[in-house]
Amino acid sequence: MAKDNKPAEEGAEGAPKKSKKLLIIIVLAVVLLAAAGAGAFLMMSGGSDEELDEDEVAEETEKKPAKKKKKADAGPPTFVNLDPFTVNLVPEVGDQYLQVVLSVELDEAPSQATLAAMMPRIRNNVTLLLSSKKASELQSKEGKEQLAAEIQTEINSAIEPPTKNKRGEVIPPEGPVVSVLFTSFIIQ
Repeated sequence: MAKDNKPAEEGAEGAPKKSKKLLIIIVLAVVLLAAAGAGAFLMMSGGSDEELDEDEVAEETEKKPAKKKKKADAGPPTFVNLDPFTVNLVPEVGDQYLQVVLSVELDEAPSQATLAAMMPRIRNNVTLLLSSKKASELQSKEGKEQLAAEIQTEINSAIEPPTKNKRGEVIPPEGPVVSVLFTSFIIQ
């Protein structure tokens, strides 16, 4: 009789093991089907790259007004004066020099600490940019405005590196610098 009891006990243990395995297989099948369904849905609902870029542009335009509201609520603007830059310009008629003193407007006061921490990289990038210019490019008001925009991009890129979109195009960062102002601009 002892032999008869063992097979009965083994049969009772075998049934729960099979049901656990069966339950695990069913759960895995349901998870795989759900993943396949989600993948199919994303493929069918996904548009072309142009549609995605339009959505990204729409999202970016929605984010920019929020930043302006934030700036309006922050109170008076924060300006930081940078040390003067003196560089050799690209020669046209002999040696020419540019001396520029800048002030940058920041989006919020706490950004001033970040700007100060990154100052060696910022000064390097701005110096390289300024020394790559010709005096004739900088004489007009438009040339100076273009230079201010380029300096703003350089400073923001030094603080937050640019990213690439799905097409591989470089997207410049918005960064904390809102504008660049010239307080002195001398070409000799």
